[in-house]
This record gives sequence, structure tokens and C-alpha cells, in this order.
Amino acid sequence: MLQLLFFALLREQLGCAELQLSWSEELATTQRLRAHLRRHFGPQRGAALADEQLVVAVNQYVVHSDTPLQPGDEVAFYMPVSGG
Repeated sequence: MLQLLFFALLREQLGCAELQLSWSEELATTQRLRAHLRRHFGPQRGAALADEQLVVAVNQYVVHSDTPLQPGDEVAFYMPVSGG
């Protein structure tokens, strides 16, 4: 099982704060997971997941675009935060 979390603006765009998916080879990397989620949420809402600036964290560590995933991982998605 993968535990997915969506934060801030992304949560609003998707209309979803969290989601659980059964792990499979189709979801074996963060890149594959994002592609699956874009299809799951449809073209309008899923477009938010295609944003190149989207931050992905696995088990609370920010990762690169094609990081392997394992059953039991927590995957969080959020937009970068700016400060001033």
C-alpha cells in the first residue's frame, strides 16, 4: 500500500487531501505514480501533477523525479514554498 498526501494549493486543485493505492509495478517509481495519478484525476484536475516545480517527498525526504517506491511508502506532493 502507498499512502499519498496532497498539500496546500495542490490539495485544493485535486479536491483530495490523501489517497491510498495498492503498490504495483505500475506505481514502482515516483514518475510512474505521477502518470497514474494524472489519469486517475482526469485531464483538468490531473494537470496540476504535471507541473515541473511540484515537490515530491517519500517518507518525508524530498526526492528526484524517478525515485523507486516500495510498499508502505508515504508519498507527499506539494508546491514549493517561497518566503520573504
